Amino acid sequence: MPTDAPGPPAAVLCGLAGWVPPRVVTNDELAERLDTDDAWIRTRTGISRRHVIEQGQATSDLAVEAGRRALRHAGAGPVGAVIVTTTTPDRPCPATAPAVAARLGLAGAAAFDVGAVCTGFVYGLATATGLITAGVAERVLLIGADTYSTIVDPLDRANAIIFGDGAGAVVLRAGRADEPGAVGAFDLGSDGAHEDLITITAGGSRQRSSGDEVQRHERHFAMRGNEVYRHAVTRMAGSARAVLSKAGWKTDDVDHFVPHQANLRILHSVADDLALPRERCVTNVGSVGNTGAASIPLALADAAARQAVRAGDRLLLTAFGGGLTWGSCLLTWPALAHLPADPNDRGDTTTR
Repeated sequence: MPTDAPGPPAAVLCGLAGWVPPRVVTNDELAERLDTDDAWIRTRTGISRRHVIEQGQATSDLAVEAGRRALRHAGAGPVGAVIVTTTTPDRPCPATAPAVAARLGLAGAAAFDVGAVCTGFVYGLATATGLITAGVAERVLLIGADTYSTIVDPLDRANAIIFGDGAGAVVLRAGRADEPGAVGAFDLGSDGAHEDLITITAGGSRQRSSGDEVQRHERHFAMRGNEVYRHAVTRMAGSARAVLSKAGWKTDDVDHFVPHQANLRILHSVADDLALPRERCVTNVGSVGNTGAASIPLALADAAARQAVRAGDRLLLTAFGGGLTWGSCLLTWPALAHLPADPNDRGDTTTR
């Protein structure tokens, strides 16, 4: 939507949706193959269940479902770019976004992937905002989608209990910086000196050119949990403070804190570090687990469906992921059409 305001347009949120595959994996089901139980998982993570894809499904399938719902929620309008942020693309080459765009009837739009692991959605949001403010696109579809069940070792107790599959999407349009829905300041950062804390060793050019035989564990996602926990809390809290300072906001100005849904302990630790009341923390990790780049838009869609956020509310988004990467941004919530529960759609997170 063109804007008559002087200066570059702002990116304004005008649609969102979330989707998870219908298959539910409970803690009790995991306990059947792992040395654990429901109480142990809930105590450590706050997670009671997660959703996983069926055999033959891929990340693009989830991205298309979430993208279609977000476009419908936003209403009619041309889309100039499609961004898919993911750690689990359909293939190493090509990017997943062009195929998603084509399946959504958006062939011809710019389409590309963003890889920043669990910080992906915030990085993607900054990228989409840049496309709009630069005049490259008037509307951008941004999708965070991950299928961690395809990269996590099902016998790895430390990680199999945490991750789930899902996709969340938002539509951004050109608008004014002073209207509800406008995306505000950003803070982004990285530290590649710690790239080995969250990694999949095999599959990339370094492993392929080494000539070494690939071991089974090198094909799967690996994370050094205790170190990641410390970095996650420190980096997310620091990034959140930085973005609040850029905007001149105080902690008390934040109505809702929407962190990457890593696990409940991390979410509460970051909120406590920021002196934010835990009840302001938007979370749905208990019912979907850690869904990587999908976690923040899934949490936003869930909150919107429950009418837990209202037009004019001030939101602080923050994330941390492999790389290491981290990022935060501010958002004033728009007046959106209600996301109704659809009892005929078992995979729609708004029904939960």
